Amino acid sequence: MSVRSRVPASRAWGEAVGYSRAIRVGNVIEVSGTSATRPDGSVVAPRNTYAQAAHILREISTALSELGASLTDVIRTRVFLTDIAEWEGAARAHREAFADTMPVSSFVAVSSLMLPDLVVEIEVTAIVTEEGSDDKARQL
Repeated sequence: MSVRSRVPASRAWGEAVGYSRAIRVGNVIEVSGTSATRPDGSVVAPRNTYAQAAHILREISTALSELGASLTDVIRTRVFLTDIAEWEGAARAHREAFADTMPVSSFVAVSSLMLPDLVVEIEVTAIVTEEGSDDKARQL
């Protein structure tokens, strides 16, 4: 039986909703939808897609680190945007974080997020592999 480790959401709504920022079971880590908010609930860089995405990816990186992983272990990202026309800002932050590993990704338009000034939310899946494993497919 695999051990379950978790990173708490650390936001007021985390307890109200009953969710975790991230959970690791075995070598799989799921990071929940992460928005650009501070622990007090205030929005980082209101309505700025690039700045919010960059902040979110730093938050995700921190959560992964707490579970013994890093952004290089991410195999899938899902980027939710309230205005799909603003995809380039989120894509720029995504490329900066993942240029070397290039996980599979989806960019999806949504009608709104939890707070009006939030314009992007990101979730990821990571798989922690053993050091030194040889992934020949990455060389394609």
